[in-house]
Order: sequence, then C-alpha cells, then structure tokens
Amino acid sequence: MVEGAHAAIMIANAEALLKPLTIKGLTIRNRVMSTSHAPGYGKDGKPQERYQLYHMEKARGGIGLTMFGGSSSVAIDSPAAPWAQISVADDSVIPYFQQFAERVHAHGAKLMIQLTHMGRRTKWDTENWFPTLSSSVRREPASRTIPRAMDKNDIRRVVKAFADAVKRCKEGGLDGCEISAAHGHLVDQFWSPSVNERTDEYGGSLANRMRFGREVLEAMREAAGDDYVIGMRMSGDEMIADGLSHEDCVEIAGTYARDGLVDFLNIMGGQARDEMSHAISLPNMAFPVAPFLFLPSAIKREVEVAVFHAQRVTDLATGARAVAEGHVDMIAMTRAHIADPHLVKKLMEGRDDDIRQCVGAGYCIDRIYVGGDALCIQNGATGREATMPHVIPKAEVARKVVVVGAGPGGLEAARVCAERGHKVVLFEKEPVVGGQINIAAKATWREALSGIPRWLHAQVQKKGVDIRLGRTATDADVLAEAPDVVIMATGGLPSHGHAKGHEHAVTTWDVLTGKVEPTGSVLLYDEIGGHNAASTAEVLAKKGCLVEMVTHDLQVAQEVGTTNKPVHLRELYKLGVVMTPNTELIEIYPEGNRLIAALRNTMTDAEEERVIDRVVVDYGTVPVDGLFETLRGSSVNDGETDLDALVAGRPQRWTGQPGFALYRVGDAWTGRNIHAAIYDALRLCKDL
Repeated sequence: MVEGAHAAIMIANAEALLKPLTIKGLTIRNRVMSTSHAPGYGKDGKPQERYQLYHMEKARGGIGLTMFGGSSSVAIDSPAAPWAQISVADDSVIPYFQQFAERVHAHGAKLMIQLTHMGRRTKWDTENWFPTLSSSVRREPASRTIPRAMDKNDIRRVVKAFADAVKRCKEGGLDGCEISAAHGHLVDQFWSPSVNERTDEYGGSLANRMRFGREVLEAMREAAGDDYVIGMRMSGDEMIADGLSHEDCVEIAGTYARDGLVDFLNIMGGQARDEMSHAISLPNMAFPVAPFLFLPSAIKREVEVAVFHAQRVTDLATGARAVAEGHVDMIAMTRAHIADPHLVKKLMEGRDDDIRQCVGAGYCIDRIYVGGDALCIQNGATGREATMPHVIPKAEVARKVVVVGAGPGGLEAARVCAERGHKVVLFEKEPVVGGQINIAAKATWREALSGIPRWLHAQVQKKGVDIRLGRTATDADVLAEAPDVVIMATGGLPSHGHAKGHEHAVTTWDVLTGKVEPTGSVLLYDEIGGHNAASTAEVLAKKGCLVEMVTHDLQVAQEVGTTNKPVHLRELYKLGVVMTPNTELIEIYPEGNRLIAALRNTMTDAEEERVIDRVVVDYGTVPVDGLFETLRGSSVNDGETDLDALVAGRPQRWTGQPGFALYRVGDAWTGRNIHAAIYDALRLCKDL
C-alpha cells in the first residue's frame, strides 16, 4: 500500500476490503479477487503468454487473489477445445503453471485455478471425439449433447483424474484450486435432481447424490496434503423448478465444510443449462448490482470456512459493504477487473474516481460463447497486454492534436493523446459528449451504457483537454488550431436502407431520440441483428404500439450474445411483440393514411403484405465523412492510415512531418461497435 493511502480512501468500508485473509497457511493481501473464467486465451490447452499477462496485470493492479482456468479439464473426455480452455490432464501443463505463478507472485497476488470435469456440458465432436458423460442420460440444452450414464469404472477414473490434477497444480506453484460444482458441471450433475436419475448409491437421496463429489474431494485432499488450499465453487440455489433448492445447497455446503473437505466455498446463484439460465447466472445490466448476494450470506451463517462470491459486483462500494457487513469473506469483481485491472491500486491511492467501472454490457462473455476471446466493450487493452498499454506512456515529443467528435472513439482518442502529453482540442457538435451511446442508453434496460462516456469525459477533463461542446467543426476551425494530427471521430448516421419507398420509413434513432412518436401498429425491420432494433421494439411496445419485428436473419437479435439475447427475447415475449424471421422488407408505400409494407420470405421467396401505421428500420449507419474528405487533400497522408504500422505497434509513418496527418476512428471509418471505436483510438494514439 502506498504511504498515506488510508487517508485518501473515499468509499465507505474500504478498510474491510484491504484487510488480509488467511486460509490455512495462505495469506491473501486483501479481500478482492477475480474468479475463474475462460477468456478464450488458452493455446494448445495451456495458459501461455497472453493468458498469463492478462492475469499479471490484475496482480500489478493490486488484486488479492486471481483465479484462472474456468472449466480447466482434468480428463481427456472433458475436452479443453471449446472456448480455448486449459487441460490439466497431463504433466505437460506444469511448466506453464510455474511460469504463471512466478509472474503473478512477483506482483504480490495469489493465483489459483478451477478444476472440473464438464460431464454433459461440452461437445463430443471435438478433440478426441469421446461421448460426453454424466450421472444419467439427460440431454443438456446448452451443449446440445446426450451423455451416457457413468458406470463405476468411469467414476473411479474421473475421481483419480481430479487427484492427479491437483498434484500438478501444487507442483506448478499454484496457491490452491477449486473444483467447479456450479454452472451444471459433472459434480453438480450428480447433485441435481434435474439430471441425476440413478438408483444406485450415487442417486436417490441428497446424501447419495453428494457421494461422487465427496469422493472427488477426498481423493484430492489425499493427493495434495492437508496444507494445500482446496475449495469449491457451487450454486446457492439452482433457480429451476426441478433443480437444487436453496435448502439443498445450504446442506451440501455445510456438510462438505464440516467434514473438512473444503477450505473455502465460492457461492453463486443459478446454473447454466439453457439460454435463460445463462443470462441469469451471468447477470448483465438488466439486473441490479449484486442480485444474489443473499445466497452466500445465508451459507456463511452455516459454515466456518471462508466464503467467496461473484455475480455483478461492479463497484468497490458494493464489494466493501458485502465484506464489512459479513455477507462474504472475499468479494469477486471479475468483469470489473476486465474493465479496469488496476481498480484496487486506484482505491489504495485514493483515486477511486479514476476507476473505469464495469457497466454490465456482457460483451466479454458474449464473445466467448461464439468462439471469440474475451474483450471489454470499453477497454481496448484488456486481453492485449502484450501490445496495448493500460497505463499510457508519455510521448518523446509533445504535439497538437485535434479530435472531431466526442463519442466513445473520439473521447478515447482525446484521453490517450492527453495521457501522452499532447495538447488536445476536442470538438463536439452536440451539447453533450457520448455520441451514439446516448441514443442506445435511452432503450429500457440499456441505460447503464451511459457510464462509458461518463468516465471518459471525466478523464479528458482531468487531463486538460480543451473540450468545445455544441460546436460543429469546420475545416477552418480545424486548421486554425495548426494541428500536427487530426483525428476524425465523427461517427455515423442511420441508413434508411435499400427497400423501394424507404423514404416512408423512420429509423430506430428517430424512435429512441423522441424525434417521432409512433402509435398504433408498427412494423420494425431489422437488417443488423444487434441490440438496436430489439431495444427499440421494447420501447415501442411499452408505449402501447402493436409491434411486429421482422428480420432477414434466422432469429431476431441474432448478433446479440448469450447473456443479452435471452433478456431481449424475454421482454419481447412478455410485451407481445410478434417476431418474424427469415423475411426481407422489399417495398413501402402509402395507402390512404396508412402504409403498406411488402415482405419476402428469404427461404421460399413467397411475398406478403402488412398494413400498418409506421415502418421503423435499422440498417446500421453510414459514416459522417464530409469534413474528412474536405481535409484529406490538405493532409500530409491523404487521410491514409498505415495498417501495417497499426498492427505492428509502430508510429504512423507520417508523424512528425510538416503539416498535419489525418486519421479516422470508429464509425467515421465504417459502422461497427463501441469496442471497435475505442480500440481504433487506443492503438492509433498510443504511438502518436
């Protein structure tokens, strides 16, 4: 801790977070942790450099305990391939663990892993092509696999695999491990009556259903010794009608703890057997902060071991209250560390207002479930620690930079340039910063997105950026600043699309900004499949409109990820929105005081019509590039970005030449998303 840090701390109960915790002989320097998760950074089943640097940054940022390898497999019939997982099924992983531990320990944090056998919650058609297995033959909707029921040989083999895996963890220098008995993995597939239909000693009563988990933990303890820290992540309530009740989970936790099988319990709410369960167990911004804190609190009253908790704890004040009031012993802020891996350090330095707070967009997790890597919607450096800095270095030469547009890309460009030591002028035509986020945040449960420009705005103000709001920049305005660099972050405007008669439609922007107030029946056509149209449909339906949402895609909101799409669909169903996929809007024309929308089925080419009061469309955006084109000829680079330099992390080759270099970021280049705009700005400006 820095000297005098206690006096500078601003949030209530901060001392509770900064107090060390000792479990057996292991002392963790504070009560803030990151839970095991699978960011998609594994390579060849190993936690290699990218994976290690990602966690090392949290250690550098002051975290007490960082856990990795969510769903690290202990056996070859629990494949590591889906979502780039870690395999602990053989000794080849040990050197990687040793290197990993050395990196994290060098910065004062502790490092643990989560071990599991996925059971039915994985794919059979990958890696070794073995059948999935479980306590019973019950298909899991999420993985879409039908497992075979484990026999006694399988049970003995998997128990031994857990024991062998924990020995590798200890030899690898990891400070401890937990088994996953949450999210519907193999151990809780034996516990849960929603899966376990066995009639032998592993089925029937709760005590019998706990037998497999007991054997796993006993074997691990024998293999690792009494001094090694072993815990368990489990649900405090599966929150499904045929699953484990809260009372069942309290009994499981209490029994294993009293019998000395676990040194800590990591408690969460829900499970993840299907789409809606995923959204509940990984709560996004539609949920309140810390929605399931009552579950670990109830279990802590029944056990003597340490209790951890993670689920949408997005801010330190909430975490501090949870610890100070005795609900938990450690609070996990996993997604919060993806947004800002230095949040503990900033707290200790009295800079809690500099913490980039997680807004709960779920972008990080949603990418994983479609085979991508975890990236933060608002932090372009997370997961790219080898190439992107979390702390921006000063430039050797200070320059004059003009940024046009104060959406997320423009704000990030201004922030990074100011951190570099450049003199920055930021033009924004609107009276407030935020750009398109201000429109998206008007849509029902998406309001928390406004936290992204709020943080960026505060940062550029603190760094002395000359912010000129309500000012539509002209070429004369830009040139009057005698800039060395001009960055166009002017964003985009909504497209009306290509359907015949598209001039009769209004856009989702028109609805969300209140420019138009549709009434009666509305056909909302979505060509993009993102949040915009689904959010607008909710807004319209809540205002009393009769809404049909039509999309060219196989389903509405097709591009929205696993933790967000179910929330959209839940709300659309509740509001009575009619959803029509596989259908294209081909023409709009007036008839009397109403509109006719001609539609074509994309599978059969069959055409039909709707008689409605309004047509609302979302075709994405087109760049606002007028000023860019005007300035292009005066620039030293003709507005060209050196893509090879950008990827290699080299300065643009025109930097330092007489005159100004002109670049563009975000939707001024082409319509993408918030992360793309912020990443564009970071990787360009960090080398200017």
